[in-house]
Amino acid sequence: MKTLYLDCFSGISGNMFIGMLIQAGVPFEAFKQAMASLNLTGYDLVCRSVNKLGIQSIYYNVLLESEGHGHEHHHHHDHDGHEHAHHEHPEHHDEGQGHLVDTTGHHHHHQHRGLPEITKIIESAPIDEDIKAKSLAVFQALAEAEAKVHGVPVDQIHFHEVGAIDCILDIVGTVWCLKYLGIEQVAASPIHAGSGFVRCAHGIMPVPAPATAELLAGIPWYATDIKGELVTPTGAALVKVLAHAGVRPKDFVYDTVAYGAGTKDLTIPNVVRGFIGQAEDIS
Repeated sequence: MKTLYLDCFSGISGNMFIGMLIQAGVPFEAFKQAMASLNLTGYDLVCRSVNKLGIQSIYYNVLLESEGHGHEHHHHHDHDGHEHAHHEHPEHHDEGQGHLVDTTGHHHHHQHRGLPEITKIIESAPIDEDIKAKSLAVFQALAEAEAKVHGVPVDQIHFHEVGAIDCILDIVGTVWCLKYLGIEQVAASPIHAGSGFVRCAHGIMPVPAPATAELLAGIPWYATDIKGELVTPTGAALVKVLAHAGVRPKDFVYDTVAYGAGTKDLTIPNVVRGFIGQAEDIS
């Protein structure tokens, strides 16, 4: 079976996952057209080749229009202790606990989207039904983790307008790329989660942040002396739903190695590595 093995030695996020799949052979223009079919507005996509400590990789990210100007959402993989925006202003720097969602019931100046609205966006898009189903399963896992952490029902979890756009593109984009490349199964190494604490809207939180910790249940992960949040909730949700975590495929022979870059520069290459080849069914 055509197999992708994720080597998460520097964690994982949605944009790193997509960057790696683009370097593995997904044409960026085809990807952009597929994402345009979701009929979302207020964003642009960036894709460029970067070098991370000697490793040439693809940096992909979403450029969001917020309050009249475009800015890159560096939230996917910023590995330092940093200030996260409050719920009403979702220019967060990574997807740690509490800043994709609003549980206050106050919508302020931004539109918020719950799972029903996000489901409608995805289901109405002219994309493969399997892509829709897998994408919605990832969103469900993400919402359930946030709901458990906040102590509220899943139907009270609402994604910020900006956070929702970014999250939809990361999740649907990853699943679409896997389908495009004909990947039949995904496996993942134990995940390097980072260490220390991050500052979130709710205060100082340990790494992995609470929502990420919920999503990593059942997934082997580890910490080193590298400080910061290396795994985002979206990255954890993608691995949880789409991959066999902590499993290296038996008799795996690969012919492609690809790298997707995170935003920050670390003391190790800030990339996720993907090996694509043939392996036995690991289901």
